[in-house]
Amino acid sequence: MIMGQVSQMLIGISDNAFIGRVGTVPLAAAAFTHSIFGLFYLVSIGLLLPVAVLTARDHGAGNEAGCAAWLRHGKIMALTVGLAAFGLLVAVSTQLHRFGQPAEVVAVMKPFFLLIAASLIPVIYFQVQRQFLDALGRPWVGTSIMLVDIALNALLNWVFVWGHLGAPALGLTGSGLATLLARWIAVGIIALWLRRTAPVSGATPPWEWDRIREMLAIGVPAAGCLLFEAGAFGTSALMLGWLGATALAAHQIALSCAALTFMFPLGLSNAASIRISRARGEGRNELVRPIGFGALGFSSVIMLVFAAVFITCGAWLARGFTADGAVIALTAQLLSVAALFQLFDGGQVVGSGILRGLTDVKVPTVITFIAYWLVSLPVAYLLAFRFGYGAVGIWMGLASGLFCAALLLNWRFHRKTAEIG
Repeated sequence: MIMGQVSQMLIGISDNAFIGRVGTVPLAAAAFTHSIFGLFYLVSIGLLLPVAVLTARDHGAGNEAGCAAWLRHGKIMALTVGLAAFGLLVAVSTQLHRFGQPAEVVAVMKPFFLLIAASLIPVIYFQVQRQFLDALGRPWVGTSIMLVDIALNALLNWVFVWGHLGAPALGLTGSGLATLLARWIAVGIIALWLRRTAPVSGATPPWEWDRIREMLAIGVPAAGCLLFEAGAFGTSALMLGWLGATALAAHQIALSCAALTFMFPLGLSNAASIRISRARGEGRNELVRPIGFGALGFSSVIMLVFAAVFITCGAWLARGFTADGAVIALTAQLLSVAALFQLFDGGQVVGSGILRGLTDVKVPTVITFIAYWLVSLPVAYLLAFRFGYGAVGIWMGLASGLFCAALLLNWRFHRKTAEIG
């Protein structure tokens, strides 16, 4: 499941690697586009996370018909949410000039923005089916498809960004087209696989509003958690845009690196959530604490290793995306700050996931609001614009929010599992 999450992120990183060679302004445009896209993507995924939790619970209880029903309802919700989110992004695309971004960035980003917005529909439809297979204990299916999709996306970027095999050189727009095509192909492959997979093959579960209500009871608060976190990072990108294209481009590179390492604890978080839900479905509550704290410990070890990499190799990593010396220098500084919050970032996502496995989602939503909107963003603004730390100050503010979230979420898991045990 970690490899699956890393594979998903590598698509975005390969896009940035191609775009960064086109120029700093296109890279900044991609940064701003992905900051908005990421907000909608994470909220959409949050609404659909119950598919994995509820499927794992019924799988643990031996209810195969229930598993098939969760997949059907999840796919219907994915299409509904994806189309609604795409419509909102189209509306946002008409107002890009209102976000205070550099004029040269806004001038080139709209075609790319619309293509990436359209790719939201296939990407979340794919994720629902992948979560279902993860919950059945078959994570390698989705992961294998994603690994193939990374190579396909890189090939299509090579074709459309730089104009090979008879295609025109479309630059930034070509990267958006490549991502859209690659994501639809992944949907087709996983759909073909699922048609042959029990308990789905030959099953047409009835439509039940009670299942939708149960999914929303978990999904809406989970989406709220992700909204508050993604909103904070999206707002930080907006503030970085006030500092100019160089700061925004450096932010995109550093965030791409931090987001890649984040996929490791995110994969652990999803695995722990599924294992906790399945253990409860089997009636084995004594496994809940070992699963949760084991995931937290493993996450801490992994993120400490990545922290060391960011501190020692920040400039080298930046050179893989751009040749702009100013962007490389600022990226290295941001990655040094990222090294400090790696442990907190892993702790908060694991804490959220293991609580979700207990279907405890309402209080974590309040915790994330406090951490990111009452701590992180005010601190980021003060450090960046009042105390003159600029882009580094914004990232230090993000670190403060991650620390608060990690501490409070894992303390709550400790209290909740003490009650269960």
